[in-house]
Amino acid sequence: MSDELDLLRAADPVRADAGPWRDRPLDARAEHALTRLLHSRRTQRARRRLVVRAEAAVLALVAVLAFALSGAATGPAAAAPAPLAPRGDAPAVSLDTLARRAEARARTAGPQAGPRRGSHLQTWYLTMATGPDAAPPVTVPEERLTRWNPDGSGSELVVATDPRHPGRPVIHDSGGRWSTVNDGKILHRKTYPAGSDSRHGGLPSRTKPPTDPAALRAHLATLYGGADRQTPQLLLALSSLLQEWTPGPRETAAIVRMLADADGLRPVGTVTDRLGRPGQAYVYDAPDGPMDATRQMVILDAATGRLLGSEVTFTKDLPEFRITSGEVLSYEAWMP
Repeated sequence: MSDELDLLRAADPVRADAGPWRDRPLDARAEHALTRLLHSRRTQRARRRLVVRAEAAVLALVAVLAFALSGAATGPAAAAPAPLAPRGDAPAVSLDTLARRAEARARTAGPQAGPRRGSHLQTWYLTMATGPDAAPPVTVPEERLTRWNPDGSGSELVVATDPRHPGRPVIHDSGGRWSTVNDGKILHRKTYPAGSDSRHGGLPSRTKPPTDPAALRAHLATLYGGADRQTPQLLLALSSLLQEWTPGPRETAAIVRMLADADGLRPVGTVTDRLGRPGQAYVYDAPDGPMDATRQMVILDAATGRLLGSEVTFTKDLPEFRITSGEVLSYEAWMP
Protein backbone atom coordinates (compact mmCIF):
# COMPACT_ATOMS: atom_id res chain seq x y z
CA MET A 1 0.00 0.00 0.00
CA SER A 2 2.84 2.42 0.68
CA ASP A 3 3.63 2.75 -3.04
CA GLU A 4 0.06 3.76 -3.86
CA LEU A 5 -0.12 6.13 -0.89
CA ASP A 6 3.06 7.87 -2.01
CA LEU A 7 1.71 8.20 -5.54
CA LEU A 8 -1.63 9.52 -4.31
CA ARG A 9 0.09 12.13 -2.18
CA ALA A 10 2.20 13.18 -5.17
CA ALA A 11 -0.90 13.42 -7.35
CA ASP A 12 -3.12 15.24 -4.83
CA PRO A 13 -4.76 18.08 -6.79
CA VAL A 14 -5.97 20.02 -3.73
CA ARG A 15 -3.73 22.51 -1.96
CA ALA A 16 -3.58 22.47 1.83
CA ASP A 17 -5.20 25.91 1.97
CA ALA A 18 -8.00 25.04 -0.44
CA GLY A 19 -11.58 24.43 0.60
CA PRO A 20 -12.62 20.83 1.28
CA TRP A 21 -14.65 20.56 -1.95
CA ARG A 22 -12.38 22.44 -4.29
CA ASP A 23 -10.74 20.63 -7.22
CA ARG A 24 -7.96 21.95 -9.41
CA PRO A 25 -5.82 20.52 -12.23
CA LEU A 26 -2.67 18.57 -11.62
CA ASP A 27 0.77 19.74 -12.56
CA ALA A 28 2.96 17.66 -14.88
CA ARG A 29 4.50 15.60 -12.06
CA ALA A 30 1.08 14.74 -10.65
CA GLU A 31 -0.20 13.84 -14.13
CA HIS A 32 2.70 11.42 -14.42
CA ALA A 33 1.94 9.98 -10.99
CA LEU A 34 -1.64 9.34 -12.07
CA THR A 35 -0.39 7.64 -15.22
CA ARG A 36 1.67 5.30 -13.06
CA LEU A 37 -1.36 4.57 -10.94
CA LEU A 38 -3.27 3.52 -14.06
CA HIS A 39 -0.95 0.55 -14.43
CA SER A 40 -0.97 -0.66 -10.83
CA ARG A 41 -2.85 -3.93 -10.38
CA ARG A 42 -3.47 -3.13 -6.74
CA THR A 43 -5.54 -0.05 -7.62
CA GLN A 44 -7.90 -1.55 -10.20
CA ARG A 45 -11.05 -0.56 -8.35
CA ALA A 46 -9.88 3.03 -8.06
CA ARG A 47 -8.49 3.20 -11.59
CA ARG A 48 -11.48 4.74 -13.33
CA ARG A 49 -11.71 7.44 -10.67
CA LEU A 50 -8.01 8.23 -11.04
CA VAL A 51 -7.82 8.23 -14.83
CA VAL A 52 -8.96 11.84 -14.94
CA ARG A 53 -9.21 14.75 -12.57
CA ALA A 54 -12.39 16.41 -11.37
CA GLU A 55 -12.03 19.93 -12.73
CA ALA A 56 -15.31 21.60 -11.81
CA ALA A 57 -13.47 24.80 -10.94
CA VAL A 58 -11.69 25.15 -14.30
CA LEU A 59 -13.05 28.27 -16.03
CA ALA A 60 -12.99 29.42 -19.66
CA LEU A 61 -11.03 26.46 -21.00
CA VAL A 62 -10.95 26.51 -24.81
CA ALA A 63 -10.18 23.62 -27.14
CA VAL A 64 -6.71 24.16 -28.53
CA LEU A 65 -6.83 21.64 -31.31
CA ALA A 66 -9.04 23.91 -33.40
CA PHE A 67 -9.04 27.33 -31.78
CA ALA A 68 -6.57 29.87 -30.43
CA LEU A 69 -6.50 30.71 -26.74
CA SER A 70 -6.53 34.32 -25.67
CA GLY A 71 -3.67 35.30 -23.39
CA ALA A 72 -0.59 37.37 -22.89
CA ALA A 73 0.76 36.83 -26.39
CA THR A 74 -0.70 37.15 -29.86
CA GLY A 75 -1.12 34.40 -32.44
CA PRO A 76 -2.49 30.88 -31.97
CA ALA A 77 -1.14 28.55 -29.34
CA ALA A 78 0.51 25.36 -30.51
CA ALA A 79 -1.79 22.40 -31.03
CA ALA A 80 -1.38 19.06 -29.32
CA PRO A 81 1.40 16.93 -30.86
CA ALA A 82 0.52 14.13 -33.25
CA PRO A 83 1.95 10.67 -32.55
CA LEU A 84 5.39 10.06 -33.96
CA ALA A 85 5.40 7.92 -37.10
CA PRO A 86 8.32 5.47 -37.31
CA ARG A 87 9.70 4.78 -40.79
CA GLY A 88 10.31 1.28 -42.03
CA ASP A 89 12.58 2.31 -44.92
CA ALA A 90 15.71 1.00 -43.19
CA PRO A 91 16.44 -2.26 -41.35
CA ALA A 92 15.31 -2.09 -37.75
CA VAL A 93 17.97 -2.40 -35.06
CA SER A 94 17.14 -4.98 -32.40
CA LEU A 95 17.40 -4.02 -28.76
CA ASP A 96 19.96 -6.78 -28.28
CA THR A 97 22.18 -5.21 -30.97
CA LEU A 98 21.77 -1.77 -29.46
CA ALA A 99 22.53 -3.15 -25.98
CA ARG A 100 25.81 -4.60 -27.27
CA ARG A 101 26.73 -1.22 -28.74
CA ALA A 102 25.98 0.52 -25.47
CA GLU A 103 27.95 -2.09 -23.51
CA ALA A 104 30.98 -1.64 -25.77
CA ARG A 105 30.81 2.12 -25.23
CA ALA A 106 30.49 1.61 -21.46
CA ARG A 107 33.68 -0.47 -21.36
CA THR A 108 35.70 2.47 -22.69
CA ALA A 109 34.14 5.05 -20.36
CA GLY A 110 36.40 6.66 -17.80
CA PRO A 111 35.83 6.61 -14.03
CA GLN A 112 34.30 10.08 -14.08
CA ALA A 113 31.64 9.14 -16.66
CA GLY A 114 29.13 8.27 -14.00
CA PRO A 115 25.52 9.33 -13.57
CA ARG A 116 24.67 12.92 -12.74
CA ARG A 117 21.95 13.76 -10.27
CA GLY A 118 19.36 15.94 -11.98
CA SER A 119 17.67 15.95 -15.37
CA HIS A 120 16.89 18.05 -18.43
CA LEU A 121 13.74 17.27 -20.35
CA GLN A 122 11.03 18.73 -22.53
CA THR A 123 7.55 17.45 -21.74
CA TRP A 124 4.13 17.44 -23.33
CA TYR A 125 1.37 16.21 -20.99
CA LEU A 126 -2.30 15.86 -21.89
CA THR A 127 -4.73 16.97 -19.21
CA MET A 128 -8.21 15.50 -19.12
CA ALA A 129 -11.50 16.29 -17.43
CA THR A 130 -14.82 14.51 -17.13
CA GLY A 131 -18.35 15.57 -16.27
CA PRO A 132 -21.13 17.58 -17.93
CA ASP A 133 -19.09 20.79 -18.01
CA ALA A 134 -15.78 19.18 -18.92
CA ALA A 135 -13.69 20.87 -21.57
CA PRO A 136 -11.70 19.03 -24.25
CA PRO A 137 -8.23 17.74 -23.40
CA VAL A 138 -5.37 20.23 -23.47
CA THR A 139 -1.64 19.58 -23.94
CA VAL A 140 0.79 21.56 -21.77
CA PRO A 141 4.43 21.84 -22.99
CA GLU A 142 7.24 22.64 -20.56
CA GLU A 143 11.01 22.42 -20.37
CA ARG A 144 12.41 21.30 -17.03
CA LEU A 145 16.00 21.54 -15.83
CA THR A 146 17.22 20.26 -12.45
CA ARG A 147 20.88 20.29 -11.45
CA TRP A 148 22.72 19.20 -8.29
CA ASN A 149 26.39 19.95 -7.70
CA PRO A 150 29.02 17.98 -5.73
CA ASP A 151 28.75 20.42 -2.79
CA GLY A 152 25.01 19.77 -2.48
CA SER A 153 23.91 23.04 -4.06
CA GLY A 154 21.39 22.91 -6.85
CA SER A 155 18.80 24.63 -8.98
CA GLU A 156 15.41 24.04 -10.57
CA LEU A 157 14.03 25.77 -13.65
CA VAL A 158 10.71 25.28 -15.46
CA VAL A 159 10.00 27.19 -18.67
CA ALA A 160 6.86 27.32 -20.80
CA THR A 161 8.03 26.45 -24.30
CA ASP A 162 7.24 24.23 -27.27
CA PRO A 163 10.36 23.77 -29.43
CA ARG A 164 8.19 22.60 -32.33
CA HIS A 165 6.84 26.15 -32.65
CA PRO A 166 9.45 28.71 -31.52
CA GLY A 167 8.07 32.09 -30.61
CA ARG A 168 4.42 31.06 -30.53
CA PRO A 169 2.29 31.41 -27.39
CA VAL A 170 2.36 28.45 -25.04
CA ILE A 171 -0.55 26.99 -23.08
CA HIS A 172 -0.08 27.32 -19.34
CA ASP A 173 -1.93 26.12 -16.26
CA SER A 174 -2.11 28.83 -13.61
CA GLY A 175 -3.82 27.28 -10.63
CA GLY A 176 -6.64 25.79 -12.66
CA ARG A 177 -7.14 28.70 -15.06
CA TRP A 178 -5.86 28.06 -18.55
CA SER A 179 -4.28 30.82 -20.60
CA THR A 180 -1.38 31.38 -22.94
CA VAL A 181 1.98 32.87 -22.03
CA ASN A 182 4.92 34.03 -24.09
CA ASP A 183 7.29 31.37 -25.33
CA GLY A 184 10.17 31.10 -22.87
CA LYS A 185 8.30 32.42 -19.85
CA ILE A 186 9.90 31.21 -16.62
CA LEU A 187 7.28 29.36 -14.59
CA HIS A 188 9.48 28.27 -11.71
CA ARG A 189 13.03 29.02 -10.63
CA LYS A 190 14.72 28.07 -7.40
CA THR A 191 18.30 27.75 -6.21
CA TYR A 192 19.55 25.75 -3.25
CA PRO A 193 22.69 26.49 -1.19
CA ALA A 194 25.45 23.99 -0.54
CA GLY A 195 24.39 21.01 1.55
CA SER A 196 20.77 21.14 0.41
CA ASP A 197 20.72 17.94 -1.62
CA SER A 198 20.08 15.66 1.35
CA ARG A 199 16.99 17.65 2.30
CA HIS A 200 15.34 17.61 -1.12
CA GLY A 201 14.00 14.64 -3.01
CA GLY A 202 13.35 11.17 -1.72
CA LEU A 203 15.20 7.89 -1.93
CA PRO A 204 15.17 7.83 -5.79
CA SER A 205 17.11 11.07 -6.03
CA ARG A 206 19.66 10.06 -3.40
CA THR A 207 20.40 6.53 -4.66
CA LYS A 208 22.61 6.09 -7.71
CA PRO A 209 21.09 3.72 -10.27
CA PRO A 210 22.87 0.34 -10.54
CA THR A 211 24.93 -0.55 -13.61
CA ASP A 212 23.82 -4.19 -13.66
CA PRO A 213 20.59 -4.71 -15.69
CA ALA A 214 18.94 -7.13 -13.24
CA ALA A 215 19.90 -5.00 -10.27
CA LEU A 216 18.58 -1.91 -12.05
CA ARG A 217 15.19 -3.53 -12.63
CA ALA A 218 15.02 -4.64 -9.01
CA HIS A 219 15.98 -1.11 -7.98
CA LEU A 220 13.13 0.34 -10.05
CA ALA A 221 10.70 -2.18 -8.59
CA THR A 222 11.73 -1.22 -5.06
CA LEU A 223 11.37 2.49 -5.72
CA TYR A 224 8.24 2.57 -7.87
CA GLY A 225 6.55 -0.82 -7.64
CA GLY A 226 5.56 -3.19 -10.41
CA ALA A 227 8.65 -2.65 -12.57
CA ASP A 228 9.79 -6.24 -12.00
CA ARG A 229 6.53 -7.74 -13.25
CA GLN A 230 5.32 -6.05 -16.44
CA THR A 231 6.83 -3.91 -19.17
CA PRO A 232 4.38 -0.97 -18.96
CA GLN A 233 5.21 -0.47 -15.29
CA LEU A 234 8.92 -0.83 -16.10
CA LEU A 235 8.77 1.93 -18.71
CA LEU A 236 6.90 4.27 -16.38
CA ALA A 237 9.35 3.57 -13.57
CA LEU A 238 12.27 4.26 -15.91
CA SER A 239 10.72 7.60 -16.83
CA SER A 240 10.43 8.48 -13.15
CA LEU A 241 14.06 7.54 -12.51
CA LEU A 242 15.26 9.70 -15.39
CA GLN A 243 13.58 12.69 -13.83
CA GLU A 244 16.04 12.24 -10.96
CA TRP A 245 19.23 11.09 -12.71
CA THR A 246 21.01 11.63 -16.04
CA PRO A 247 22.68 8.27 -16.86
CA GLY A 248 26.32 7.87 -17.85
CA PRO A 249 27.51 5.27 -20.38
CA ARG A 250 27.45 2.40 -17.87
CA GLU A 251 23.95 3.20 -16.64
CA THR A 252 22.81 3.62 -20.25
CA ALA A 253 24.15 0.16 -21.11
CA ALA A 254 22.23 -1.31 -18.16
CA ILE A 255 19.04 0.45 -19.27
CA VAL A 256 19.24 -0.82 -22.85
CA ARG A 257 20.05 -4.38 -21.77
CA MET A 258 17.16 -4.23 -19.27
CA LEU A 259 14.82 -3.15 -22.08
CA ALA A 260 16.17 -5.88 -24.35
CA ASP A 261 15.35 -8.46 -21.67
CA ALA A 262 11.85 -7.06 -21.09
CA ASP A 263 8.82 -8.72 -22.68
CA GLY A 264 6.87 -7.17 -25.52
CA LEU A 265 9.13 -4.35 -26.76
CA ARG A 266 9.57 -4.64 -30.52
CA PRO A 267 11.51 -2.51 -33.01
CA VAL A 268 9.37 -0.50 -35.44
CA GLY A 269 12.01 1.44 -37.39
CA THR A 270 13.68 4.81 -37.39
CA VAL A 271 12.01 7.98 -36.20
CA THR A 272 12.80 11.66 -35.75
CA ASP A 273 11.89 12.78 -32.26
CA ARG A 274 10.21 16.05 -31.33
CA LEU A 275 13.58 17.76 -30.93
CA GLY A 276 14.65 16.77 -34.44
CA ARG A 277 16.99 13.94 -33.40
CA PRO A 278 17.10 10.64 -35.30
CA GLY A 279 16.60 7.49 -33.29
CA GLN A 280 15.37 3.91 -33.19
CA ALA A 281 11.81 3.37 -31.98
CA TYR A 282 10.60 0.43 -29.88
CA VAL A 283 6.95 -0.10 -29.08
CA TYR A 284 4.99 -1.93 -26.43
CA ASP A 285 1.41 -2.36 -27.66
CA ALA A 286 0.39 -5.52 -25.83
CA PRO A 287 -2.35 -5.34 -23.16
CA ASP A 288 -1.39 -2.69 -20.62
CA GLY A 289 -3.98 -3.24 -17.91
CA PRO A 290 -7.76 -3.46 -17.47
CA MET A 291 -8.40 -0.44 -19.73
CA ASP A 292 -5.93 -1.64 -22.38
CA ALA A 293 -6.04 1.78 -23.98
CA THR A 294 -2.45 2.93 -24.51
CA ARG A 295 0.68 2.23 -26.54
CA GLN A 296 4.13 3.05 -25.18
CA MET A 297 7.12 3.90 -27.34
CA VAL A 298 10.74 4.51 -26.39
CA ILE A 299 13.25 6.17 -28.73
CA LEU A 300 16.94 5.36 -28.39
CA ASP A 301 20.04 6.79 -30.03
CA ALA A 302 21.16 4.14 -32.52
CA ALA A 303 24.86 4.68 -31.82
CA THR A 304 24.99 5.04 -28.03
CA GLY A 305 21.70 3.59 -26.77
CA ARG A 306 20.92 6.82 -24.91
CA LEU A 307 17.21 7.29 -24.24
CA LEU A 308 16.01 10.22 -26.34
CA GLY A 309 12.30 10.14 -25.61
CA SER A 310 9.21 8.22 -24.59
CA GLU A 311 5.67 8.54 -25.86
CA VAL A 312 2.34 7.23 -24.60
CA THR A 313 -0.60 7.35 -27.01
CA PHE A 314 -4.21 6.22 -26.77
CA THR A 315 -5.15 3.20 -28.86
CA LYS A 316 -8.92 3.47 -28.50
CA ASP A 317 -11.58 6.14 -28.20
CA LEU A 318 -12.64 7.15 -24.69
CA PRO A 319 -15.75 9.24 -25.41
CA GLU A 320 -16.47 10.06 -21.78
CA PHE A 321 -13.10 11.86 -21.63
CA ARG A 322 -13.33 13.26 -25.18
CA ILE A 323 -10.30 11.22 -26.14
CA THR A 324 -9.93 9.74 -29.60
CA SER A 325 -7.60 6.94 -30.62
CA GLY A 326 -4.18 8.24 -31.61
CA GLU A 327 -4.05 11.20 -29.25
CA VAL A 328 -0.79 11.61 -27.32
CA LEU A 329 -1.16 11.24 -23.56
CA SER A 330 2.43 12.22 -22.83
CA TYR A 331 5.79 12.75 -24.47
CA GLU A 332 9.12 13.25 -22.73
CA ALA A 333 12.27 14.27 -24.61
CA TRP A 334 15.48 13.78 -22.62
CA MET A 335 18.47 16.07 -23.07
CA PRO A 336 22.01 16.08 -21.65
